[in-house]
Formats: sequence, structure tokens, C-alpha cells
Amino acid sequence: MLSTPACWSDGRWAAAEVPARTPTGPPPPPAVQRLRIHYAKRGRLRFTSHRDFQRAFERALRRAGVPMAYSAGFSPHPKISYVGASPTGVASEAEYLEIAVTSVVDPEELRSALDEALPAGLDVVEVVAARGGSLAERVEASAWRIVLTGVPAERARAALATFLAAPAIPVVRALKDGTRTLDARAAVVLAAVVECPETRPAQPGADAGCAILNLVVRHLTPAVRPDDVLAGLRQVADLVPPVPPSVSRLAQGLLDASDPSAGRIADPLAPDRGAEQVADVAGAPLPR
Repeated sequence: MLSTPACWSDGRWAAAEVPARTPTGPPPPPAVQRLRIHYAKRGRLRFTSHRDFQRAFERALRRAGVPMAYSAGFSPHPKISYVGASPTGVASEAEYLEIAVTSVVDPEELRSALDEALPAGLDVVEVVAARGGSLAERVEASAWRIVLTGVPAERARAALATFLAAPAIPVVRALKDGTRTLDARAAVVLAAVVECPETRPAQPGADAGCAILNLVVRHLTPAVRPDDVLAGLRQVADLVPPVPPSVSRLAQGLLDASDPSAGRIADPLAPDRGAEQVADVAGAPLPR
């Protein structure tokens, strides 16, 4: 066990003055540019945990020769900020992070180099230079698509109606510090059920029907995830899909301030590229 150094002074033990440790060598070069990166998790790479992605991304930065800015101190680390990472096992078309670099780089060249350095399925969609503001403050909700194979659309609609009619739906989730009760209903801004397209590849159980549940879920603390909504549907409407649902995140961003209940989500990178787009509950980009 470590103890505070002490010395005998004026007839009593007193804490000894220990000079503060300071790292040796020059400070790291300052950051001169921040870049915001939109990436996707697809196919089998949806099973990549956030920590695994962090390691893969840092390796890709080294392989691509990106002039990363590092923190000061005894254990310098690259300046990377992750925003709203998706749960393990969930595909996503809307993941975001921000990096700081020590020399100005071309966003499109960086996108191409990182995309080549990352494994297929972790795909860099876009890179833009940050124009200011906080990326995290531009993300308050997510649009999700949940494919319920083996569940007829009529059955899913009835279950969803029961779910939305409930004032609150407490569900229990195991967290690192124990179990936590979450209100699955409070976070759902908008929800709708549509039938699966006939062109969807055949899957076991699909003969019984197939429904797609589109959700817009507000980011709360702790976050309400799609599996919490599914747990709520099971609790209030006894909806239990015979096949594990397929979950994808389609968009992240701010809810349209003019009508938050409409479920339209603004593109968080739009202010940086000088354009403005929103996505509806189905995730399709809409001009505004």
C-alpha cells in the first residue's frame, strides 16, 4: 500500500513536502485542426465492441500516418472524442467521432486513407473540418430500425399501440455498477411499424410474417437502447419475436426544434459543411 511520506517535526509527525512530478521533455505539438468523422458499422463488424473499435481506429490512424495531436502528461494519448457509440451487436450508419491533428490535412484524403486502413465493415463515410461548436451538443436522439422476423405487421402494430399508450414502462437492465430501472417509454419520441419489403432475403421464421419497427429515441442518462424498448414491448404486450431482431441505427443528431415530436433528426455535420439536412424516422435524408 502506498503511503504519504512523513517526517518528525516539532515533536510530531507531519506530512513531508514532496515536489510535484513533471513529465520530462518538450510538450506535445499543439493541435491546429479538428476533424469530424462519420463512420458506419456494417455486416459482421456490428459485433465489434466500442473498445475493440477504439483499438482498430488508433491502429488505422498510425497506418495512415495521420499527424495526431496528443495529450500532455506521463501517458500521452491521441486526442479522439467519441460521440454516442452504438451498443455491441448493433449495426449503424451513423457513428461519429472527432480528432485533433498537429498539421492541416485534407478531409477527403484523410477519409480515403482511414477507410483503406480499417477492416471492411468499419467504413468511413465522410470527414469534415470542424467549424466550431461541440459535436456532442449536436446529438440528442437516434433513429433506429428493428427488423422483427416472424412477427406479422398487424401484431407488431397492436403491441406498439399498447406500448405508446402506457404512461411509463419500467425495465431493468444490468449495468457495470449493478442493475438499473429505466423508463423505456419516456425516451421514445416517435415509433411506427411497416411491413418488411418483399425483396428482403428469406430468413427462418419469415413465413409467419415480418415487421419493421422504426423508432426515434431521445438520448437520456442512462441511455435507453433498442433492446430496452423490446423489453418494454415484451412486458406490456407479450411481444416476443421467434428470431433475434436485427437492429440498425440510421441517424443521430438534434431533433428538429420546430416540431420535436415529428422525429426529424438534423445531420450533426451539416453546420461544418455549410449544408443542412434532416432525416425522418425511416432514416432517409430529406432536403430542408
